[in-house]
Amino acid sequence: MSMDIRLVRIDSRLLHGQVATVWTKAISPDRILVVSDGVAKDNLRKTLITQAAPAGVEVNVVPVDKLISVYQDPRFDQVKAFLLFETPRDVLRVVKSGVEIKSVNIGSLSFTDGKKMVTDAVAIGGDDAQTFRELHNAGVELEVRKVPTDKKRDLMALLAQEGI
Repeated sequence: MSMDIRLVRIDSRLLHGQVATVWTKAISPDRILVVSDGVAKDNLRKTLITQAAPAGVEVNVVPVDKLISVYQDPRFDQVKAFLLFETPRDVLRVVKSGVEIKSVNIGSLSFTDGKKMVTDAVAIGGDDAQTFRELHNAGVELEVRKVPTDKKRDLMALLAQEGI
């Protein structure tokens, strides 16, 4: 047995109104785990994120290695988890460490220099594209949706379409 992972989402904004309400209603987790080394060390961001928790759902901010260590821990077998990541690189790290992830929802990735917009909310750079290819090659479905009612869009098809 291992943790019941309801949804894995990459969103550079992490936990915000849309995620807190719409996704939580759709997947019924009892715990949201924000998985980020940077946020785990930043008390202000950690406080803001935990305050955004929807009623009845516990939110924890954990470093990547902590998620890897608790994933197989029998004490967490009953946890219905919603995993939120800031970067595709962190998702790849947990997959390579044996955390079983079948699908990743990409909600938003911020635009910075050197990145290309593939949807109105997702910007991909060369490193991101390589990381997503590695996840795809590991058998992980990569789908883009802001909210559960949006039509799933295949990230690999979007990358091919954009020539990335």
